[in-house]
Amino acid sequence: MFKSGNVTARVFERQIRSSPPGASVNRARHFYENLVPSYTLYDVESPDHCFRKFTEDGLFLISFSRNHQELIVYRPSWLTYSTKSDDSSSSSSTTPLPRRATKFDSFFTQLYSVNLASANELICKDFFIYSQSNRFGLFATSTAQIHDSTPSPDAVPGVPSIDKISFILLRLDDGVILDERVFTNDFVNLAYNMGVFLYDDLLAILSLRYQKIHLLQIRDSGHLVDARAIGYFCREDDELFLNSSSQAMMMSQDKNKSQSLSGNKEDDAENGLHRTETNASNSFLSGIKQRLLSFIFREIWNEESDNTLRVQSLKKKFYFHFQDYVDLIIWKVQFLDRHHLLIKFGSVDGGVTRSADHHPAFFAVYNMETTDIVAFFQNSAEDLYQLFEQFSDHFTVSSSTPFMNFVTSHSNSVHALEQLKYMKFKSNSFSQFVKKMLVSLPFSCQSQSPSPYFDQSLFRFDEKLISAADRHRQSSDNPIKFISRRQPQTLKFKIKPGPECGTADGRSKKICSFLFHPHLPLVISIQQTLFMPPSVVNIHFRR
Repeated sequence: MFKSGNVTARVFERQIRSSPPGASVNRARHFYENLVPSYTLYDVESPDHCFRKFTEDGLFLISFSRNHQELIVYRPSWLTYSTKSDDSSSSSSTTPLPRRATKFDSFFTQLYSVNLASANELICKDFFIYSQSNRFGLFATSTAQIHDSTPSPDAVPGVPSIDKISFILLRLDDGVILDERVFTNDFVNLAYNMGVFLYDDLLAILSLRYQKIHLLQIRDSGHLVDARAIGYFCREDDELFLNSSSQAMMMSQDKNKSQSLSGNKEDDAENGLHRTETNASNSFLSGIKQRLLSFIFREIWNEESDNTLRVQSLKKKFYFHFQDYVDLIIWKVQFLDRHHLLIKFGSVDGGVTRSADHHPAFFAVYNMETTDIVAFFQNSAEDLYQLFEQFSDHFTVSSSTPFMNFVTSHSNSVHALEQLKYMKFKSNSFSQFVKKMLVSLPFSCQSQSPSPYFDQSLFRFDEKLISAADRHRQSSDNPIKFISRRQPQTLKFKIKPGPECGTADGRSKKICSFLFHPHLPLVISIQQTLFMPPSVVNIHFRR
């Protein structure tokens, strides 16, 4: 820990003192107490685009056109300008900037613009996944959502359909489209990356409509290669085995039918020898559902050693709820590592609504190598909550980007842990508190900003107004203050979205979003009303 708050003293201290092992990055982040976005340009002249986010390495700013057809990529560049003022006594923070320096293109340089969507498709403006190792960007386009879709024999009833969903892999350095994967008459939850998860070079895409987890690998060449599909089949040869078994069954039935022609047809009918052949896809539960049911059965079976008590326990806990387990569908999925998936199950109603807080849910850990369920929890399980509280980083950190390894959580920050314990103490029901905390699992991919200004060991701020989570928030007329954690009475900087003097119309509900650069003292605040008039873009930076 630095003893002085002066940046010059900190530089000298860094030269004569080495950091403890594994603490060099955390120690370097303390310099951000001095390097803060202290100046704001209000209502900047900017292109009328939907600004999405900075990439995790800070090299690109992603934006989309207002008609949701084009991708526009910018390169952040620091503000440079010259002034003719000779008054050396005047403070640089009070000297007005030249007019050219107050424009958007003084901070960002447009690299290219690429058309991603066709006439009947739109870019999903809330979806973007970045592969930092290759500087690839994954984007999604889709047609309009159909709520009353035509029933399909393999589709889950009640899940809407989208005629066409396209995932486009693009090289961000030059805007070249490398590969594309199309899903037809399907439904993938694209809002804030909820239905897609990236871990290193492995990509998981969850089809809600057909209950299938598509695993793809992103090659260095920029190709999307099918690795596996988990759902009705769990192993690569499951389909081959079932087809061969079905053919053997059909041959056996044909043989029995031919033999029955010389016998008594009425007796044959009683013996069921001329029944219509069964469809294997409709006769069995999906492979992952069978593994889930068998795991639940074994867990309940192993709870008791006496056979009588086992039967009673199975009747009460398994057979009584058997249909409820069968009706579960996969809501969401994330990688825990390269071999394990965290899968969230629930009802059909909870899978297609934005808020699934009031619906019962279950969590399962699935081993992709052995195709086994290795753990199963209800959303009120205290065991899972304890794991979540103590090892939260194992759920959130699933990226090779070094900046993401320092996102604040209650397992790596004593301040976040104290806040969590305070919320637990104020809660009237511990069970409801656990459900509230676990509702965020599985975490959405790349849903948090790695900016050091969200490091709770450095700054204190109102998380109701702003946080590292990638979400729109209701705009506040008052500035959002960032207080020094080391000096609790010291205001380091503040961010005010919207016009400098506020808005006269207080009736319209305004929302705002904040785009923090991952390692520069640079923030973009965007305020707009629900009716989407031109946005008010402010740029907050260190001057």
